[in-house]
Amino acid sequence: MGISSSAVLVELNVSVWGASKVDRDATDDVNVRNNATADASKVYKNLTAGTHLRKEVSDYAAKIRQFHNRQTLPWTHKGARLLPTAHVLEYKQHMNAMEHQFNALLHKFYIEYPNIVSQAQTNLRSMFKADDYPTLEEVKEKFGYKLVFSPLPEAGDFRLDVANEELRELSLSYEADFNERLGKAMREPWERLHETLTHLSTKLTDAQDGTDEVKRRYHDSLVTNAQSLCELLTKLNITNDPKLEEARRSLELTMLGVDIDSIKESPEVRHSVKSRVDAILEKFDW
Repeated sequence: MGISSSAVLVELNVSVWGASKVDRDATDDVNVRNNATADASKVYKNLTAGTHLRKEVSDYAAKIRQFHNRQTLPWTHKGARLLPTAHVLEYKQHMNAMEHQFNALLHKFYIEYPNIVSQAQTNLRSMFKADDYPTLEEVKEKFGYKLVFSPLPEAGDFRLDVANEELRELSLSYEADFNERLGKAMREPWERLHETLTHLSTKLTDAQDGTDEVKRRYHDSLVTNAQSLCELLTKLNITNDPKLEEARRSLELTMLGVDIDSIKESPEVRHSVKSRVDAILEKFDW
């Protein structure tokens, strides 16, 4: 079974209006007052000063991108990423819900846009210029959400109407690039797992008596993040790498039955979990 049956390509584009503009007068004033050259600095003004609605949209867009990147694997430098077919339904359901929330925030921003401009005039004072503000229809064009799915072709699937020798050369080049991308994609699950294990090991290292180390604080995410990663890696292992599954399963067993309260209260539990985590780190070639 080829890799094309194990994953699809998905490309996400979420755009948000930056709502900032260089104020040339303020820039000139700053540079002159500091005896600096004209290109020494730039003063940007926040066109939505005094309101937080645009930032809410921007922050939520970042949350969408973060979720998308965590649930997928890298493929192109910028753009399409690999999504395991076993994870498509769950991923799509979550992304649909996030798109709905994103549009709800945009709707609120659009309704309030005239008031946002009015509030900005109050806050920017002499820096306010009506010409800086696009119309509502123009503003709507500056926001966007697009999610595109496409099949992942096999490494040898290269169709061109060219001579056989040239076709063979192009196919070999494509296959080499395909395999390189796949290799990089499958490095990411290993890197995520290594980062989680290293973080666990560090956090579970108790401060030594007589040192200046501050007593560590433990949050629920220390446990839940590791457990969530174990579940996610069952889907991201699209090449069925047995070593990755062994490492994932080792962490899953290590975290089985572990809760944050026992970690907080028991040095013995912390030492036991840390020992098993360190054993995983030592066993595999990261």
